[in-house]
Amino acid sequence: MPYKTKYCQLPFSFDTGRLNNDLKQIRETDWLDHFNASAYDNVWRCVPLRSVDGKPDHIQSLSDKHYKDTDILKRCPYFQEVIDSFECEKTSVRLMALGAGSQIKMHTDKGTSFEDGIARLHIPIVTRPDICFTIEDEEIHFSAGFTWYLNAGCLHGVRNKSLTPRIHLMLDCIVNSWLENVFQEAGFIPRAKPKYGDPSINDKNVGTIIAGLIAMNNEPAKQMAERLIAIQKSGTTT
Repeated sequence: MPYKTKYCQLPFSFDTGRLNNDLKQIRETDWLDHFNASAYDNVWRCVPLRSVDGKPDHIQSLSDKHYKDTDILKRCPYFQEVIDSFECEKTSVRLMALGAGSQIKMHTDKGTSFEDGIARLHIPIVTRPDICFTIEDEEIHFSAGFTWYLNAGCLHGVRNKSLTPRIHLMLDCIVNSWLENVFQEAGFIPRAKPKYGDPSINDKNVGTIIAGLIAMNNEPAKQMAERLIAIQKSGTTT
């Protein structure tokens, strides 16, 4: 089932001068090579601003962990102001630097779409027009100072054809009602929910699944079968 929205620009923009001033507070020793070396060519580095337990050497995004601001963020008051302007919970927040002539290979990040409850937002700080994402079959440049949603559940990659590094501030935001309203105003169209609630169940196999549930002869399975039968008859999710 394809996603309706692969990316969109949100109605927030930030001062690129102040973003770059905070970027100057980042030390060379703060930068970490991305842990997935097979996913890119040349140089891809990160600085954790919010990480698991606030660790300055942790750049993975894990949904079941406790996230805290790192000490690095304390040096960057405007980054903090930008992060706080999003009225939702954040998990991982990182600076992401893609070196000149480098590329991030085409891939998907499971569980990181708006529909999964995660909005991955990019705020470009240092970029050029010839630095583009490829998202499915479309190329798009994310312009500096603006806020962009990338549906990382789509097949995507980045190529930096310029002679300078590309640096983004990237936030993983937990979807709440405030963010839902923002996305709606930005023209976001959510992916249709699976008809039966489970993407592995469809009109072709639902009859077999119902029969199997009935054969289990217990109350939870009976209730599930009844729910699937009701959806099958109505044609809509209940």
